[in-house]
Amino acid sequence: MRKAALLYNPDSGGSAGKRLHELESALAVLRGAGIEAELIPSESPRYAGDAARKAISEGCDTVFACGGDGTIHNIMQVLAGSSVALAILPMGTANALANDLGLPLHAAAAAQAAIKGHARRVPLGRIEYLDFDGKPGSRYFIVAAGVGVDAHLFYKLHSGTKQRMGMTAYYAKAWNLWFTYAMTRFTVEYEQTGSKNSGRTEVKTAAMKTAEVTELMSVRIRNFGGVVRELVPGASLDRSDMRVVMARTASRVAYLAYVTRGLLRQKWKIPGIDLVDSTRVSCRYRSPSENNQAKIYVEADGELLGTLPAEITVVPDALTVLGPER
Repeated sequence: MRKAALLYNPDSGGSAGKRLHELESALAVLRGAGIEAELIPSESPRYAGDAARKAISEGCDTVFACGGDGTIHNIMQVLAGSSVALAILPMGTANALANDLGLPLHAAAAAQAAIKGHARRVPLGRIEYLDFDGKPGSRYFIVAAGVGVDAHLFYKLHSGTKQRMGMTAYYAKAWNLWFTYAMTRFTVEYEQTGSKNSGRTEVKTAAMKTAEVTELMSVRIRNFGGVVRELVPGASLDRSDMRVVMARTASRVAYLAYVTRGLLRQKWKIPGIDLVDSTRVSCRYRSPSENNQAKIYVEADGELLGTLPAEITVVPDALTVLGPER
């Protein structure tokens, strides 16, 4: 690491005074190691992207996302496909990626971990969807992408409740949604991957399948941190495919049982909820007439994106991430 830009959202996580103090302590750590480093505020997703592009054009080899998963998501859209490394100072409402990488949650310690860190080149998820103007859009994601119940939660939080109340808003809205959401079904077509033994060799297999579901999540990380750690067993940043959770059931009890399984670190099989490996998933309304009825929303890394139809794939060799050596 020779030259780094520290991009931060002034509205992300904690009080502004405390956040600035933590950022300055991280900046001191980097400069103390002989690294040319600068703090750059990014007050909107668009500005974060512009600031990341400017940092790359000015010769930065590392861009720090100083915030939560939403800040990382916005900066990552620019870094994807480049040789510039993504480093993280966890300072947001949700820090799932930082937890998965095993990063310290204190800014100065995270900066030190980045200096000593290991660079990993990882695949990224990519989701295509319709934005709220009905136009095609696409985003990379690194934590998870969701369609259905969880995306509806982010739709409910889109008014700004998340910024005002933090994780309290998530829990309150999630509990309310568990009782009130209509569990609207949509159609999923997916390529299920696997392997089988053929003599002494293992042969990769793939089969196209269809299902009707109330929720789908494509997950790229193992450890979400907090009370729910391993939400999706087997998920990993290093995988060239996705671990996909598909809820074929409308049972609220089944949803609760699946989350409880994660809380208790158990491997129970929940009827109506499947876990599959896939490289491509397409989601659409069950019939064209449903397009104008209840909307089914799409999110990625906790950011509300738009609605169906959507297609989720994996992009290999997409991003360099700095983190402790595993």
